[in-house]
Amino acid sequence: MTAVYPVAPRIGIAPALLAGKAVLTGPRLRQLRPVILPLATAAAVLLVWQIVVTGLRVPAVILPPPIAIGHELWRVLPVLLHHAVPTTLDTLMAFFTASALGVGLAIAIAYSPFLRDMIYPNLVLFQLIPKVALAPLFVVWLGIGSGSRVAFAAFVSFFPVVISAVVGFANIEASALRLCRSLTGSEWQCFAMVRFPFALPAIFSGMKIAMTMAVIGVIISEFISAQAGLGFYILYASSRMETALIFAALLVLCVIGVALFGAVALAEELVHRSYGRR
Repeated sequence: MTAVYPVAPRIGIAPALLAGKAVLTGPRLRQLRPVILPLATAAAVLLVWQIVVTGLRVPAVILPPPIAIGHELWRVLPVLLHHAVPTTLDTLMAFFTASALGVGLAIAIAYSPFLRDMIYPNLVLFQLIPKVALAPLFVVWLGIGSGSRVAFAAFVSFFPVVISAVVGFANIEASALRLCRSLTGSEWQCFAMVRFPFALPAIFSGMKIAMTMAVIGVIISEFISAQAGLGFYILYASSRMETALIFAALLVLCVIGVALFGAVALAEELVHRSYGRR
């Protein structure tokens, strides 16, 4: 006699297994993968770091373990947040200054062949100059206040914006521009409805680079002339050979940089949606 097995449990289990598989391999996992993979990679690196440093007994002055860095971060977090405020404000001021000047100059170059032939080659050439070596000059010109740090950071982050924006304004679909003009659109309407929307991807690409460069420029300036800021605190911890504090300040700086970069990416997404591009 053939054994008869109940069918109901199998019918009930199969959908659950399929649902679980769908959760692991479906669209939800693809959406979470950009978040899960970096976090998993960072956790694996920290684990290997902890094991290697502990196993080889590396002195904390040379390379402290992540646990010690986390302990120092928790201990001095209020101080780090206090120093993070001027660094963040100077970075934002430098970024907005560089973005406004860069896009404005790119518009002038796009509408004037004379300015393009006169300025654009010099911009590309000037980009090759190691601008870090010019940081002390900004202190000489503008003093040791916040103005010199903002000016130097804006100077460093200005070039990616203007070069990317010039490329964006140059790579416009000629058919769309001709269509706008054939519909009796004014020059301003052609700019607002055709030139600027088509150049937005290139502009935001330059702005993303400019944000990271602004952070770097502010930190370099704080190394030279500052009484507050994360760059000043890193220099202070380095003079005391407190490596764990340096890593703690670097971690806070990385969080600030990622947050500011994410803000630019979010602004890009919102602008693209407002123009109906996505």
